Amino acid sequence: MSILAYNGGALVAMKGEKCVAVAADRRFGIQAQTIGLDFQRIFEMTPLIYCGLPGLATDTQTVEERLRFRMKLYELKENRSITPKTFSAMVSNMLYERRFGPYFVEPVIAGLDPNTFEPFVCNMDLIGCINAPNDFVVGGSCSAQLYGMCEALWEPKLKPDELFETVSQALINAFDRDAISGWGAVVHIIEKDKVTTKYLKTRMD
Repeated sequence: MSILAYNGGALVAMKGEKCVAVAADRRFGIQAQTIGLDFQRIFEMTPLIYCGLPGLATDTQTVEERLRFRMKLYELKENRSITPKTFSAMVSNMLYERRFGPYFVEPVIAGLDPNTFEPFVCNMDLIGCINAPNDFVVGGSCSAQLYGMCEALWEPKLKPDELFETVSQALINAFDRDAISGWGAVVHIIEKDKVTTKYLKTRMD
């Protein structure tokens, strides 16, 4: 088993029309043993940028703290809000610094540009190679299933309510096919004036 799948997890980010969604499961386990049902994988970096960190749970927490530190330094130096594109470059840079002893996380970043409110999603591997497509990105131990569901369900220019339905159905049906992720889900819909967070009840087996 890959060390990235040791704690399980599933994460997806999707673009809509002037909105973006990011969703994850809530299980914390050690291989097949489930330990908790309230593990946080998605972190609010700014009101318009959310970062998901699937992978090894200890590194998820370490990377989140170090990213928050670097982001605060950036905002102090620059005296402005960081954009999602700049934030993803910062994450990539941090991971690549540690390429010979990497953090075992594969970040998923979702956000809106603070000036144009254009949606942005990207993911990267554990040494920071950025992939920024026009539709959706996935991460975690059931990414193959997530790709299949997202390819089937995603459409361009989804409104926030449609985007919520699409990302929820994609995530739930993907992690139902994976034994080490699932057990509840959380979905964040980011719009220019608000963020809606919903918790989903799912199969608990």
